Amino acid sequence: QLQLVESGGGSVQPGGSLRLSCTASGFTLNYYAIGWFRQAPGKEREGVSCISSSGGTTNYADSVRGRFTVSRDIAKNTVYLQMNNLKPEDTAVYYCAADRHPLYRRCVLTTDRMDYWGKGTLVTVSS
Repeated sequence: QLQLVESGGGSVQPGGSLRLSCTASGFTLNYYAIGWFRQAPGKEREGVSCISSSGGTTNYADSVRGRFTVSRDIAKNTVYLQMNNLKPEDTAVYYCAADRHPLYRRCVLTTDRMDYWGKGTLVTVSS
């Protein structure tokens, strides 16, 4: 059974940091591109960051580039999203998702490409 479980969400002040984790079971990260998405109340789900199946390519939304970093630990079968200098507009439920037919040495932040989704973890950024 393929499963993705997010963790690490919470409440922080603006400028603070959080590290989200997405742990995969039932499959290996070597064959899946992993994306991070978020959805704020009243807004559409948007792509945040992704990492290719090889781990060699990452992409970021313009809104988070320079502040967020995606990485992975193959031994732990886990993908991380390090979020620094958080802003109130980063408040959202964050989801990780897996693309089982990834582009070669690439990843894309396209919601409908994703085949499997975690249940999300809430990040709240406020004073």
